[in-house]
Amino acid sequence: MSEWKEYKLSDLIDLIGGGTPKTTIAEYWNGEIPWLSVVDFNNGEKYINESEKKITQHGLENSSTKLLEKNDIIISARGTVGVIAMLAKQMAFNQSCYGVRAKKDLSTNDYIYYLLKDTVENFVQISHGGVFDTITRDTFEEIQILLPPLPEQKAIAAVLSSLDDKIDLLHRQNKTLEALAETLFRQWFIEPFDSAQDGKAQDDWEEGNLGDVIEIFDSKRIPLSKMQRDKMKDGVLYPYYGAAQIMDYVNDYIFDGEFILLGEDGTVRTDEGYPVMQYATGKFWVNNHTHIFQAKAPFNNFLIWNYLIKKNIDEIVTGAVQPKINQTNLKSIDFPKYPETLVNKFKHITEPSFQKIKHNQIQIRTLGKLRDTLLPKLMSGEVRVKI
Repeated sequence: MSEWKEYKLSDLIDLIGGGTPKTTIAEYWNGEIPWLSVVDFNNGEKYINESEKKITQHGLENSSTKLLEKNDIIISARGTVGVIAMLAKQMAFNQSCYGVRAKKDLSTNDYIYYLLKDTVENFVQISHGGVFDTITRDTFEEIQILLPPLPEQKAIAAVLSSLDDKIDLLHRQNKTLEALAETLFRQWFIEPFDSAQDGKAQDDWEEGNLGDVIEIFDSKRIPLSKMQRDKMKDGVLYPYYGAAQIMDYVNDYIFDGEFILLGEDGTVRTDEGYPVMQYATGKFWVNNHTHIFQAKAPFNNFLIWNYLIKKNIDEIVTGAVQPKINQTNLKSIDFPKYPETLVNKFKHITEPSFQKIKHNQIQIRTLGKLRDTLLPKLMSGEVRVKI
């Protein structure tokens, strides 16, 4: 590895600062330019395709936000630091993030993306006299890395990108299948109910609550500290879920099956007021910041998921500082008593899509584990790639 050279991370990249157009000026917002914040890419996926909020050209020109190009990198710099994604198209971004672009004579954006993922622990460990929750430009000055020659960088990035590209394809397949099922669900279960007189589509669509159709397993959750999780890395590893995403992998599990996870405290709602949910399958562990439940017959999880995914939950969220959805409020969410014949028809039609989604999720986890295993070995030179 004598050809590998030591650099400061800051030597390899250009950092680009973001900004926010004034929210009080309406003509700056709801335009065509995607405007990113960390909530848009804090999902573990490599590529970011869309943003919740968009700005106008006028907003771009009258603020400090800047446009990042396709394949540029974005990294969160405040609060939840070190979350990384690569842009699938041109986008602007806020001041809580940095845009990152490789210096072409030294590296490539693809390689820098994986280099940042491999060094993200350094970001959260570096402190400046207190709890470290902000990345500054100085942070990149303090991190030393070993850099292989450019041809080897490209070969390393190609190996890892091949896995992420497959993961991205599977995610997009799932989003398409989910969108088709959601459209069917809304046509059959939501639109007739909304358009009917007095909000009742049929006489047998009586009012009900979510608690009537789900079984909750919160009492079986067991939180693990990072120190505990670090001691659980031998052998087969299983996902460890938090309120909004998989936080880690551990060599034991407390659940085995198909479950819906819904954030209990902390990250519980999207900007539109919808619940933060995850669909967990197989063997996994869950901490105590997310509700875990299953549908009761004749319903299935896929139907419950489609009902909740676009359900406004603002009225059941409590807590001014730390948003929370307690179990009582979760059960109180309205859920009409749909006819069993209609429920079974929906299940029959969507079951192939549901099974394909689950199969894709298993593949995504397998490919993700392989990528995460290879990443530190390739970036350190422990495993070399033939050029």
